[in-house]
Amino acid sequence: MEEIIQEKKMKILCLHGFRTSGNFLKKQLSKWDPSIFANFEMDFPDGIFAAKGKSDIEGIFPPPYFEWFQYNEDFTEYENLEECISYLCEYITSKGPFDGLLGFSQGATLSGLLLGYMEQGKILKEHPPMKLLVSISGAKFRDPNICNIAYKDMMKVKSVHFIGEKDWLKLPSQELTTAFENPIIIRHPQGHTVPRLDEAAAETLKTWAREIALSSNESCVGGGPNEACKHVNIENGVEEGKKLEKPNEVEIQKAQE
Repeated sequence: MEEIIQEKKMKILCLHGFRTSGNFLKKQLSKWDPSIFANFEMDFPDGIFAAKGKSDIEGIFPPPYFEWFQYNEDFTEYENLEECISYLCEYITSKGPFDGLLGFSQGATLSGLLLGYMEQGKILKEHPPMKLLVSISGAKFRDPNICNIAYKDMMKVKSVHFIGEKDWLKLPSQELTTAFENPIIIRHPQGHTVPRLDEAAAETLKTWAREIALSSNESCVGGGPNEACKHVNIENGVEEGKKLEKPNEVEIQKAQE
């Protein structure tokens, strides 16, 4: 008999890339098996600013397009970043609490910053700790004044990082992984995009997400296990109380159609 996790879904804030939109990120993620995030409620807000220039998705996906903040060519100077952070803190407080963040490109870079600031007690001091991050083509900020705070200590939040072999942010994406404790890295042969997943990558992501959901549900009452928290999807081969095994790094062997 099939059983499913019956607890309230974990809430994930999903931040889109530069000059795109929440709806476009939702479309990008639609190429993934929907069962990966079966136990999550995904929220896709638009960036705080209307796009101030041409979008790379013009002619591919309809406007409007948005951006979270602006930056110089070297990504060392930022405009409206503090306003963006304040906006997202208010959004997280009013719409949350959230259990984790997912981001692509500018959204992933911003997600890493928010988590770093949270760990250092700079923002969202009353919000519960985040449990997870999915970073797709993310990077670290390069301003030392930001780095010395956000990446001061290794972040303990569980994280998965997608790194493209042909991505212009390949090296910055690899550098971002060093800010997290025991990150899972999924490498793919494509460029600056949300990749299609092969079977191994999809299973790794499913296992990772399922383990976090189960762990969260086990402590949902009084900080310990209880009967309402123990319903798992037997069809997926997850035995009650069994720790799920997962590799630290997976490589998508070829571009998926």
